[in-house]
Amino acid sequence: MPRKKKEETIIKEQKKESKKPIKSKTKLISLQPELNIGLVGHVDHGKTTLVSKISGKFTDTHSEELKRGITIRLGYADAEIYKCNVKDFPYRTHVNLPKNEKCELIRKISFIDAPGHETLMATMLSGAAIMDAALLLVAANEKCPQPQTKEHLMALEIVGIKNIIIVQNKIDLVDGKEAEENFNQIKQFVKGTIAENAPIIPVSAQQNINIDVLITAIQEYFKTPERDLKKEPLMFVARSFDVNKPGTDVEELNGGVLGGALKQGKLKINDKIEIRPGLRIEKEGRTTWQPLSTTISSLKTGSLDVDEVAPGGSIGVLTKLDPSLVKADSLIGSVVGLEGKLPEVWYEFTLEPKLLERVVGAKDELIVEPIKKGETLMLNVNSAATVGIVNELSKGKIHIKLKVPVCANKEDRITISRLLGSRFRLIGYGGIIK
Repeated sequence: MPRKKKEETIIKEQKKESKKPIKSKTKLISLQPELNIGLVGHVDHGKTTLVSKISGKFTDTHSEELKRGITIRLGYADAEIYKCNVKDFPYRTHVNLPKNEKCELIRKISFIDAPGHETLMATMLSGAAIMDAALLLVAANEKCPQPQTKEHLMALEIVGIKNIIIVQNKIDLVDGKEAEENFNQIKQFVKGTIAENAPIIPVSAQQNINIDVLITAIQEYFKTPERDLKKEPLMFVARSFDVNKPGTDVEELNGGVLGGALKQGKLKINDKIEIRPGLRIEKEGRTTWQPLSTTISSLKTGSLDVDEVAPGGSIGVLTKLDPSLVKADSLIGSVVGLEGKLPEVWYEFTLEPKLLERVVGAKDELIVEPIKKGETLMLNVNSAATVGIVNELSKGKIHIKLKVPVCANKEDRITISRLLGSRFRLIGYGGIIK
């Protein structure tokens, strides 16, 4: 069956079966992706192009992204992995199936395209909170490592992502000698890091070279983590928006939509949920945050409607909230869960910081100096990014008052960045003491 016709058949069957899993000879394939793979690395090393070659979706859709040619927001794309009757590299995705060969759908995965620009590190860290594994892209036509290559690898190490494949991209722009030299630079760079033993796959995303090799490596190296669906659900909000067109009649309005990913547990239609910290309220010169409660009216994974969602891939949660409350990403960084089951909201906390030896991401090798009283720090926890002022110091501990509160468990790891010049640079991480 021709590739295009095969894709159309799969989509039709998915819609026809609605909320049932897809049948395969080996297992049942869920409509929802089972693994989140992040694409990280320095700006313009080919992350978005690679996602499009694997998934068929171009994730830079925001007008400013198209204008500037860089990723600004997190991009999401799903892909179906097939096992084909071919030698050497049998695994392909739905966009690069070999002609006239028998292929069987075996898995669905999701990609998170993180921005590589130095000003958007907070966005990358937010994406890292929902990654199970990562592709670290390194351009073969530039010296390795570039500043954000270092910063992104350190971020993966801090948040505990150990499953990594290194993609040596743009091999079409260099000759064999230059490619080998760049390969040796990569090996030297990752020595002693969590990526020391990671496979290095040379590709050209632009020319579609070795994409089948990479997909086979993804299938063989990246195993789906075990999910405990009995845990209380926790969803990290990466987007919130109003889907109604201007002029829609009140009776036909849809409720506000939350986009993001589940860390644990599962959500179902008609679940009563809470959103924390929630909505920012300005009143009489004071700023407070109001938790929101609502009911899930429908759920989406990709473009498909489902009855329930679990960890894996990006999800859309259609609620009964007034759409004006969620427009323009007003709830980014919030956490969603069942009513009364969410972690605490912190307006201030005491951290036990663990500082790195050197500043990550800066062009110069700067030593990380101790944190000072009165210093402004950027803090990332789960999908939230906030700024805090250090107002107390004690032995091995710092107390920080936050400008924007966060919803988090004590065991959640918090990354710490310092303002150096006009940029926040990663300097360490910590855990909440109280």
